[in-house]
Amino acid sequence: MHAFGEKLLGLKARFGLQLFVLAAIACTCWILTDHAGAVYILTGPEDAAIVLNEEEVQAGEMSSQLVHLSSGESGYEMKLTAGQEITVTHDGNTVTAKARNETVADLLDRLHITPSPLEMVAVDLDGDSASLTIASELTYYDQVEEPAAYETVRVANPSLPKGTEKVVQEGADGVRTSIYEVVWSGGQEISRQFVEELESTAVNEVVEYGTAVASTRAGIASVSKNADGSGTLTLTDGSTLNFSSVKSMTATAYTAGHGGADYTTATGTFVKVGTVAVDKSVIPLGTKLYIVAADGSVVYGTAVAADTGVRGNIVDLYYDTYQQCINFGRRTCNVYILK
Repeated sequence: MHAFGEKLLGLKARFGLQLFVLAAIACTCWILTDHAGAVYILTGPEDAAIVLNEEEVQAGEMSSQLVHLSSGESGYEMKLTAGQEITVTHDGNTVTAKARNETVADLLDRLHITPSPLEMVAVDLDGDSASLTIASELTYYDQVEEPAAYETVRVANPSLPKGTEKVVQEGADGVRTSIYEVVWSGGQEISRQFVEELESTAVNEVVEYGTAVASTRAGIASVSKNADGSGTLTLTDGSTLNFSSVKSMTATAYTAGHGGADYTTATGTFVKVGTVAVDKSVIPLGTKLYIVAADGSVVYGTAVAADTGVRGNIVDLYYDTYQQCINFGRRTCNVYILK
């Protein structure tokens, strides 16, 4: 089977018996010393096109599916069925006629319509009717399957430090089904513009990037302790804080509007960063504190025991957002009781 026969049978198997046929031709025309051959575009109802040049078409092969209009040249003609309602549009005029058992060229000749050398014919078959459009420029939509490279999608992650990122889903190339708007003029394709993607098997790469800003609160540069457990904190900004004792406590986090937390504290103040909830039998309300994670990873800084709602050796730290609470989680902290 010749190449064209194979291509056409493939299209027939994919799109069924009814085909939308767009047949484009460059008739007898000399450009410098080159002869412009005929061009055929065969398009299915779902916009998948086969483009052939004259050299690929062998005499007698599927000739009823091709339109070739030329002056004095032998070519391939599409046979029209007697009784078909035919609408022909040319030079802004529209003519209707009943087809006889004739070719497209015979019909146009009977209607005294003569395409110019570089005009093309679009044939749109629709059951018992057909529409012919004759123009030097024709547009059709081509559905193709083509390789699709994966795209990288970036997603903010407030739990990651700013300036860092991680890949949470590897990307994979695939195949996409795309629609292109194709324009032919003078027997040649002059533009092919992407219109839309119908589907794709490509898998996007997902990269999370950090937005968490490191605390600007001064951390502990050094600790000077006395025999009674009191001492002095020297912070990284050079300031000092005196403490009476230090407790190792479990720290959690809360924010207003979640878990029943209100916007005011048990002491009547408004919640804000630096407000902490305590068991008042462990730490009296109003006590000033300096809190830092035992491993130094989080510096909560200075705080006031102004709220209740926890029991035992627990301190609940207020944060502005629920996500910050999630990021903090639950961890062991050193709680310095300030003088």
